Amino acid sequence: MADRKNRWLKRIGISILILITIFVVFAAWFHFTTQIRPPKPDNITSISLTVENPATDFYKIGPNWLKKSSNGLWEMYIEGKPFERGVINGKLSKHLIAAQEKAFIDQIREMIPSDFYLRFLKYFIYWFNRDLDKYLTDEYKLEIYGISLSASDQYSFIGSNYQRILNYHSAHDIGHALQDFSLVGCSSLGVWGNKSKDSSLIIGRNFDFYMGDEFARNKIICFEKPDQGYGFMMVTWGGMIGTVSGMNEAGLTVTINAAKSEIPTSAKTPISILAREILQYASDISEAWAIAQKRETFVSESILIGSARDKQTAIIEKSPFKIALVLPPNNDMACANHFQSQEFSLDPLNIRNIKENASFYRFKRLQQDITENHPIDYLGMASILRDQQGLNGVNIGMGNEKAMNQLIAHHSIIFMPEKLLVWVSTTPWQVGPYVCYDLNKIFRNFAGLQHKVEITEPDKTIPPDSFLGSNDYERFLRFKEMRKILKYTIRTKKTDELPGSFLDDFRVTNPMYYEVFDLIGDYYSQKGQWQLAQAEYHHALSLVIPRWNEKEKIIKKLANCNVRIQN
Repeated sequence: MADRKNRWLKRIGISILILITIFVVFAAWFHFTTQIRPPKPDNITSISLTVENPATDFYKIGPNWLKKSSNGLWEMYIEGKPFERGVINGKLSKHLIAAQEKAFIDQIREMIPSDFYLRFLKYFIYWFNRDLDKYLTDEYKLEIYGISLSASDQYSFIGSNYQRILNYHSAHDIGHALQDFSLVGCSSLGVWGNKSKDSSLIIGRNFDFYMGDEFARNKIICFEKPDQGYGFMMVTWGGMIGTVSGMNEAGLTVTINAAKSEIPTSAKTPISILAREILQYASDISEAWAIAQKRETFVSESILIGSARDKQTAIIEKSPFKIALVLPPNNDMACANHFQSQEFSLDPLNIRNIKENASFYRFKRLQQDITENHPIDYLGMASILRDQQGLNGVNIGMGNEKAMNQLIAHHSIIFMPEKLLVWVSTTPWQVGPYVCYDLNKIFRNFAGLQHKVEITEPDKTIPPDSFLGSNDYERFLRFKEMRKILKYTIRTKKTDELPGSFLDDFRVTNPMYYEVFDLIGDYYSQKGQWQLAQAEYHHALSLVIPRWNEKEKIIKKLANCNVRIQN
């Protein structure tokens, strides 16, 4: 009997040992497979460079500098070879990289509060991005590696500094797989000829990639003079070398607009890196098209190209499987978050996107804005980018994804490529003033800046929107605060802790926006007050809802209320 028991315990011990061995081997294999090793620079002397701080919020290394302007935007100039540019960028903006990474991770935690799912997301992303470096040129890997040397060790539990900074360049693309979080919903347009007040090309865009207000707080207007290609400007943030909005010294502009994608299975070239390559190496639409054809991407994207040489815009529509070039039939072009080319006209995913999401509605409103406002100058372009109304000027609620101005923009930007002028929005969103930069002057007069001076064109500043400081603006800020409280209350099931007047006060903050009544319906549902919930869901369904899946969820919740009431 004792021998049988000992044999049984021995078998259990062997089984446990085998399982532990398998786990250890798997963990080691996973770690080895997903580790991305940094490139090896030829010259590392730049690592020893030191930062000078001659004035408040002004940092410099040789001819390179970073400063905070009087309008609150960070402005940076860097030059040199790839690794050197990256090292200098990292040293100058070290505090901004740390703040940006914290804002990004805090927002991820808010969207995904479960530690289990966060750990799963970490391992999923590392597996998903395991070959990411194979789709980047040596130039961009070296630049990213240089920046990563200044990244904070605080987040080393997520991964090495290099691998984290590298992975963040695919965040926009991975946001495609998380569209229910409304991370991406950008708009852009261009007008020229008879649609432009002085007949020259003018382009506008809202970059509505939302990762929280903190993420957008420290945006950087980067002016870069690489050792190869064109000098360029782009709106970016700490640690980011990819381009989402930018213009080069040849008068070529690049902006990216997400389109509906299948959930990808592995990473390829991030769209922002492709856009950066176009910005750095293309001078017209044909050169941009040639670069786009060379690169594999893992999500679908519309890339709006503006060209001073061509005096018009074009859209490169690129999916993981095919690519199309859309040329304008008239003197204007609008771009939202769906494809417009013949090549994608029968694509089932694109058809569903047009039917079910906010993109086509916003596209039609954009066309209305162009028709109603032309001929357009830079002031008129700002007015279009600030438009909060729905089709035919209908009030669809503040923050609605179907509007041009969703009150979430990381930045809004206006280009006049033939004059090398660019306007960038200040906070908040595109409601504050737009400040103007003249690229001719930046690269001629302000490269190698040794003293802190203003580099914008003050006589061309676009004044703030009248919405700023209005009662509606104050109500919207209150709406955001109360929405956060109500969502937390529902998630934590602490519905008895809200003040008695809270719901009535919440209703009046944004009375034409469906989400107000959807959330109040959820609150009543949690308390089992089905008739009150029913009324709120009915009201929500009477308003303009951006996406079909959001409408479908409310319909299902309403049906559940009806069943509960009948029983």
